[in-house]
Amino acid sequence: MNLANRSLITIDDLSNGEIETILFLADEMAALINDQCEVCRGKIMASLFFEPSTRTRLSFETAMLRLGGHVVSAVDIGATSLAKGESIADMARVVGSYADIVVIRHPWEGAAKVVADYAGIPVINAGDGSHEHPTQTLCDLYTLKKEKQTIKGLKVALWGDLKNGRTIHSLAYALARFGATILFRPSPGLEMPEYALRKLTTEYEGKLERDAETLKHAFQGRLFPVDAMYITPSHPHQLAMMPDISIQIELKTGVDALYVTRFQRERLTAPPEAQEIKKDYLVVDRKLFKEKEFKRALVMHPLPRVDELAYEMDADPRSMYFKQAARGVPVRMALIALLLGTLGTKEVTIPKENESFVARKDYPIYKRDSGVKCPNPICVSNQETEARYIKPEFTIVSFEPLILRCVYCEHELYPKYIASSDWHEGRLENKKYHSADSHLIRKIKPANLIIFAAENEAQARGFKPSKYVTGH
Repeated sequence: MNLANRSLITIDDLSNGEIETILFLADEMAALINDQCEVCRGKIMASLFFEPSTRTRLSFETAMLRLGGHVVSAVDIGATSLAKGESIADMARVVGSYADIVVIRHPWEGAAKVVADYAGIPVINAGDGSHEHPTQTLCDLYTLKKEKQTIKGLKVALWGDLKNGRTIHSLAYALARFGATILFRPSPGLEMPEYALRKLTTEYEGKLERDAETLKHAFQGRLFPVDAMYITPSHPHQLAMMPDISIQIELKTGVDALYVTRFQRERLTAPPEAQEIKKDYLVVDRKLFKEKEFKRALVMHPLPRVDELAYEMDADPRSMYFKQAARGVPVRMALIALLLGTLGTKEVTIPKENESFVARKDYPIYKRDSGVKCPNPICVSNQETEARYIKPEFTIVSFEPLILRCVYCEHELYPKYIASSDWHEGRLENKKYHSADSHLIRKIKPANLIIFAAENEAQARGFKPSKYVTGH
């Protein structure tokens, strides 16, 4: 298994087997952490942190130094040429000529992908807006494996800001892939994004239960209310057909881990809204953990914490968050060494518990200058400096209904109008556009598909409405 010269932008860039490889090597490096100083000798890591960071930045830099390498860094956009209007692509090309590997954190979702596209060297995403944080997920999986010996069959509750917590998004995908059951307990107004829930239902084989009445009945007198539950595909078929019974069986032994996240205040632009959400934010304390369902549950948190996790929990042996932070160094040491290919002839043997799993499906790509753009305002494709060279690009994850997924930030778009580039030898009278929900979506080949966000965009391109346009 070879990870050399690859990048890690989302957790789906790694198969299950490759994740196992990283965790196995991290264990070896943790045991001999002072004996790794020759692994990356002479290599340089560029540490680009354009958002605040303590643990992630320092653990990456510590990891590289313990491997015998060197670090160059930039931690303030205002002190770089990006503040002058330089594009991320140009910065990536330059930094790629200085260093051997790049670690980047950026507020724009998809920025790490752009750097990986242009740097010419391995790139690691250390967090891009609310999108993903794959190396934190590696640390989380490592902690679960160390403390519970396995991930398959665990019940993990994701708690707090599920909307903006990038660690939550990466972790949910990985837990589903490794066969865990996931309980979603958001604070009011901070529910898991629809695109992330859809990905769980389309990319993996489990069942997502969202019916409020079913969940209310199944959770009666147990645990805390949840707004969704991902059930791993491990039950007999007849149980899966009876959701109340299936969920009750899942809950019988309680929860194995509670993953707490803080309120991501920096992701909100309206202070009054932030104040209202903060008022009702969920708190984990000793009282909650007296419930029998938490008897063997780990308390996990990516840190930093604010008020959502009581300090009284620090003395509880079930609390893992400082161990998570410490374990970030050997995990990132293993990742850096594997991406740089500096282990030489060393053989890395991995457990055979998990088959190699690659989450990404072979979806058709949509990339045309038709006016369709990502609806996410902080997507890198929507930024003025980057729009000079980035064209909006999507995967078509569904035709009925028509759903596009941005390749940069994974936000979804639900366009209303379609046309075909194959319009009968170019005769103008046949240049028609149609409703996206018409039967014609099944007849137009993906290579010929043209998508419009609005009718005026179609008309501006010379298309006329067909009889399959609603309201015409």
